[in-house]
Amino acid sequence: DPVGVHTGDSIVVAPALTLSDKEYQMLRSAALNIITALGIVGGCNCQFALSPDSFDYAVIEVNPRVSRSSALASKATGYPIAKITTKIALGYTLDEITNDITGKTCACFEPALDYVVVKLPKWPFEKFAGSPRTLGTQMKATGEVMAIAQSFEEGIMKAVRGAEISLDTLNAAPLSDQPVKERLYNTDDRRLFTVFEALKSGISVDEIHEITRIDKFFLYKLLNLAEFEKKIQNGITEELYFKGKRLGYTDKALKRLSGADTLPCSAAVYKMVDTCGAEFDAVTPYFYSAYDSECEARAFKRSGKPVIMVLGSGPIRIGQGIEFDYSSVHCVWTLKNLGYDVVIVNNNPETVSTDYDTADRLYFEPLCEEDVMNIIRVEKPVGVVVAFGGQTAIKLTKFLNDNGIKILGTSAEGIDLAEDRERFDELLEKFGIKRPRGFGVNTLEEALNAAETLGYPVLLRPSYVIGGQNMKIVHNADEVRVYMERILSGGISNPVLVDKYMAGKELEVDVISDGKDVLIPGVMQHIERAGVHSGDSIAVYPPYNIDDKMMGRITDCSEKLALALGTKGLVNIQYLIYNNELYVIEVNPRASRTVPYISKVTGVSMVDIASRVMTGATLKEIGCGTGLHKTPPYFAVKVPVFSFEKLSDVNSYLGPEMKSTGEVLGLGKTLNEALFKGLTSAGMKCRSALSGGDAGVLISVDTHDQPEVLSLAKKLYDLKFKLYATSETAETVKSLGIPVTEIAGIRESDNAFRLLENGDISYIIYTGALMDSTVDDYIALHRRALQLSIPCFTSLDTANALADIIASRYTEQNTELVDINNMRKSRLPLKFAKMQGTGDDYIFIENFDNSVSCPESLCISLCDRNTGIGGYGIVLIENSTVADAKMRIYNKDGSEGKMAGNCIRCTAKYLYDNGFVSNDEFSVETASGIKRLKLYTSGGKVTLVSVDMGKADFSAKALPSTVDADEIIDYPVKIAGRHYNITCVNVGNPHCVVFCDNVETADVETIGPQFENAPLFPERINTEFVRVVNSNMLKMRVWERGNGETCACGTGACAAVAAAVKNGKCKAGEDITVKVKGGDLTVNYTEERIILTGNAVLVYNGVTEY
Repeated sequence: DPVGVHTGDSIVVAPALTLSDKEYQMLRSAALNIITALGIVGGCNCQFALSPDSFDYAVIEVNPRVSRSSALASKATGYPIAKITTKIALGYTLDEITNDITGKTCACFEPALDYVVVKLPKWPFEKFAGSPRTLGTQMKATGEVMAIAQSFEEGIMKAVRGAEISLDTLNAAPLSDQPVKERLYNTDDRRLFTVFEALKSGISVDEIHEITRIDKFFLYKLLNLAEFEKKIQNGITEELYFKGKRLGYTDKALKRLSGADTLPCSAAVYKMVDTCGAEFDAVTPYFYSAYDSECEARAFKRSGKPVIMVLGSGPIRIGQGIEFDYSSVHCVWTLKNLGYDVVIVNNNPETVSTDYDTADRLYFEPLCEEDVMNIIRVEKPVGVVVAFGGQTAIKLTKFLNDNGIKILGTSAEGIDLAEDRERFDELLEKFGIKRPRGFGVNTLEEALNAAETLGYPVLLRPSYVIGGQNMKIVHNADEVRVYMERILSGGISNPVLVDKYMAGKELEVDVISDGKDVLIPGVMQHIERAGVHSGDSIAVYPPYNIDDKMMGRITDCSEKLALALGTKGLVNIQYLIYNNELYVIEVNPRASRTVPYISKVTGVSMVDIASRVMTGATLKEIGCGTGLHKTPPYFAVKVPVFSFEKLSDVNSYLGPEMKSTGEVLGLGKTLNEALFKGLTSAGMKCRSALSGGDAGVLISVDTHDQPEVLSLAKKLYDLKFKLYATSETAETVKSLGIPVTEIAGIRESDNAFRLLENGDISYIIYTGALMDSTVDDYIALHRRALQLSIPCFTSLDTANALADIIASRYTEQNTELVDINNMRKSRLPLKFAKMQGTGDDYIFIENFDNSVSCPESLCISLCDRNTGIGGYGIVLIENSTVADAKMRIYNKDGSEGKMAGNCIRCTAKYLYDNGFVSNDEFSVETASGIKRLKLYTSGGKVTLVSVDMGKADFSAKALPSTVDADEIIDYPVKIAGRHYNITCVNVGNPHCVVFCDNVETADVETIGPQFENAPLFPERINTEFVRVVNSNMLKMRVWERGNGETCACGTGACAAVAAAVKNGKCKAGEDITVKVKGGDLTVNYTEERIILTGNAVLVYNGVTEY
């Protein structure tokens, strides 16, 4: 394509086939000049636009890094750009780095190609029926395939059949009845096939070039294919047959196009990628197929070891991502360690499996029947592994089995047993295992009868699918008709499955079986109920609300099914729990997309074990254990990632057909911590209304969701969100007595869009887009929400999980950093002391060995008064090089405090009572300096402590504050629309003191957060509301940043007295009693120092686990 289509969406060739030497050298020189001027060391990607009619060119962009194109260029040339770049970063120069491919030349030799490479993008449009297929400057492809050939024609044919778009030639049925000439103007994913159709219909190369601006060189190459097909349409000669093979046609395609029953026999030969145009011999066996006389693969010297072939997973697409390449590569590594020569077949340049040094031999070929069989004839493997290549490899099982090729792991029989409805139902009945009732149907009439028998809603899906392709939940006969007409029009060889749909808890289990014993590395539970594809669901390991009795049932059923299928390797089983009954949804006797996820969080090398089992080892011999694997002390959450910002015009409503293009992992001690990390990693900003800012939620749910929206609305209201809802939803919410702003529906007005534009909405919860008539409304709303970075939820389960996360108060600052290579194997004991000073209670932990590495995260779980120990925060007692001990304070939201008078008094008591200090006067290091303490004891235990808090700092910069004044004394300000006079002072922590007539009636719960988060105080502030009782007594309530209202605050009491003296309300040098909720504190203030005196009490000692 000409300029205007993103490089990731363009068909790309290498080497540059249409440049003259002068043009090539001009652009090469420009690139070298650019990287020299920029001082680039390492990889760099330069994109140019060149006028086809002159030598004028423009630089489109320069990426001073390894780019997407680098992976393609590396695989196309055999020159490992990222590897070379890494060595350069370590200080090597190009002439010091050896070229791995030749073993003789160095990395400063530019690669020369004696073959043609074609890259063809893989688009996700088939997942989004009716969505625009237009290509432009925004990339839409999810993956790509690469073909290596001796001509462009052969390369494009290989690429097309390897792209898994159900084509083995360029003859694709048009998607509309628009005339072919008109369709040439459409820049879309079908343009290649439209051009080919136009050439076959007689439209000239010149005319097609004028419309498309595709270089005539490529058009003439496509014309060669069109003219060849015309020549053979009435029969094929031996000469034409061999020409067809060199042009890239398969035998099956040649038979179909020519009508021939038999064809001459021609064996493919394999050439080696050598990076130097055959100037030097290659030592790395990296092959592509061709049709001539010399076969470099057959001549390649073998080790004599038995050969196993591993089939890769082809292009990355929705439903089959990089997870399968992870499994393929780990399988290759294990088989090599077991002493096999391993051959891998794949055609995806973005993968590790197609690195030239992953397997012993690499074949960069389409994963199609003829291509794979040709390689098998050369390599003569003792077995082929299909279990790790996703549906790409699995669909070849029957063909390989029929041709007498041994399948390692689960047999073709076992795979068929899992997919054949009747045979699988018999197996389940034998073990007394339930599954949702269902039927296999082949016609529309059968589908309607099945749906009527089962009762709506029902789930419709084809047999043998991955990624939920063409799955749909339907609620009436009209929807059944639409679905079946679409499926039957495509032609199907296997039945359509009609299942009763039940909205229960969905579980996923990965199993490894050796035919006698079974290991279950993990059981995952989905946040969303059944109905959302497993790849689009948030999956939680271990299950968060499944009891041990049900877990026993799941384990038992999984073992029986794996053994009954005769599996030797991996099995993935999906279950449904509905009304306390366990149902099987489906069984996949292969690696699933959860294998990397479970392997990494459990420490079970699933692919390694499965690969050993496939080659004959038993689980007992491997020593990995059997049964349900021990659960680690973490929650691991897999969160899907979507590409809707690139595919903005598609229906993003989640259902049984997968739409996500990737996933991230969140690890945490608690479910909410793991969920927060997962959602944040996936790009969601978890906005909260608890911090005092305005935040709103727009809710519009379908009629059948109305009963469930009540609990969600209550959660959101309790979290201080302002609620907006469409009419039916608003009526439901109002029935709880919850205030809600009713807005007109999306179709009726632009109210919803105005709220989005004005920043009133932080989240959208929408479950009304199930009917075709409302889908467009939802797409428009979702598109605008995406542009404004507003999360949109189409599942109430996900929205409920979000509300729980917000309530849990996790932020990016207070989650634990988990080293996945050194995770805790079990929960560790943690000794603590619960202590309080004037009712201000904290959890005190000895950390002399620095074993507590993430106190911020511990605060969230331990400080919770319902589910934890309870307290306003955590205090770590540590060694100090400048004082007798060190104290670090963390508020209950995980933020670190600089100083706390109540905490330091309790720290002093802890140190003295436990024998760490013996004097009644000593020093403690804090984040705001070293503090001196005086202890008062009774019976050998500390009861009262006086602390020299240091000097009060009234400067505005000590807070800090944006107020344009040196000091903030009785200063008039406006906070959240109300006027106050404030006095601010730093006494180890920043404080804002507000004098008022009655502290009991002050709405601290509302006003406190407004002060804490006011723009005046960029680092937040503690606020005291103070009444002067007399010159020697103050009454105070305090709002602490990060903690909310507390029973007392030592630095707050000091700040109140300092402010009272500064405003002439009390005298300096006198003991002032400050009455707080938790008791009395005594403060003596002078300009040189503040002395705080108060009690320190041990509540209890304890041990918890983390």
